[in-house]
Amino acid sequence: MASSTYIQVLRQIWPLPLACKSMVAIVLIAFGFQAHAADYTGPLFDAHLHYNEEAWDGKTGPHPPADVLARMKASGVRAIVANSRPNAGSLTLAGLPQTREAGVTVVPFVRLYRNRADYTGWFADESIYTMVQTELARGTAAGPYRGIGEFHLYDSANADGPVAQKLMVLAEERDLVVLAHVDDVAIDLLMAHTPTKGQKLRLIWAHTGIGGTPVERVDALMARYPGLVGELSYRPGLVCDDNQLCPAWRALLLKYPTRFVIGSDTWVNQRWQHYESLMQGYRQWLGRLPTDVARKVAWDNGAGLFGVQAPR
Repeated sequence: MASSTYIQVLRQIWPLPLACKSMVAIVLIAFGFQAHAADYTGPLFDAHLHYNEEAWDGKTGPHPPADVLARMKASGVRAIVANSRPNAGSLTLAGLPQTREAGVTVVPFVRLYRNRADYTGWFADESIYTMVQTELARGTAAGPYRGIGEFHLYDSANADGPVAQKLMVLAEERDLVVLAHVDDVAIDLLMAHTPTKGQKLRLIWAHTGIGGTPVERVDALMARYPGLVGELSYRPGLVCDDNQLCPAWRALLLKYPTRFVIGSDTWVNQRWQHYESLMQGYRQWLGRLPTDVARKVAWDNGAGLFGVQAPR
C-alpha cells in the first residue's frame, strides 16, 4: 500500500476508540501493510569513479565535464575517488573550477593504464612503475595523488608479478590507498608483499570481489586485514527483493560498519547514463540501515580514508 494511502487510512481511524484502532492495525499488518523507512538523504562519497577517454577525451565526447558534474550534483555526490584511463580524465576533474562550484571534492588516484593494452600486463611492465612515480611527483590541481589504481588481476597469480610487488611496497611506504579489482586469493597475495604483511596497507576492494566471493570469505579477510575496505558497486548477491540488502550482507555491514563504501564504476558510458538511478538505489537500501551505519557507508568511511571534510 502506498504511503499516501497509509496516511489517508490513519486519518480515518484516528477518531476511533483505542480498541478499534488496535484491531485495524492488526488487520493492516496481516495484509502486509507496513510503513517503510525513508531513503537516506545525506551526502554520498563515490569511491570508485572513472572519467575515461570514451566519455571525454579533452575535446569531445558524450559526457563532457558539465554533464558528469551535473549528474553528481543531482545525486548528492559530494566527493569522488577519480581514477581514469588515461590519467588526464582525473586531472581534468581535479583542475576545473566547475568541480568546486558543484560542491564536489576530487580525491585523485594514479591509474595504471595508459591504454586498454595495459590492463593485461601492467604487473610485469616496469614502464608502469616509472609512470606511477612520475605522476606522484607531478601531483594534481586538487593536491597530491592519494592512491594507486584501479587495477585488475584476472589471474590471481599475477599478484606476484614484479611490478605488482613493488607497487604494494610503494603504497604502504607512502601511505597511498590501493584500489584493486581482484579475487580473494589475490587479496592475500597482494597483502603479503607489503612490509607489514597487510596490517597497515589500506586497500579498497572493488566490488568486494570478482564473481561474488562468498560472504564468509569476505568476513574472514576483513578480520585478517584491518585496512581492507569493501566497495559495493555491482556486487553480485548484495541486494534481494525490493532493492534491499540480502540478510547475509546486511549482517556483514552491521558487523563492519566502518569498512564499506559505495561507488559507480563508470568505466563505460552506459554507466554514466544510469548514474543517478544507481545512486538512488544506494539511497534506498541505505535508508533501511541504522542511521549511523548508513551515514558511515554513504559518506563517513570514504571521507575518513582521505580526510575529506563534511559538506556544509
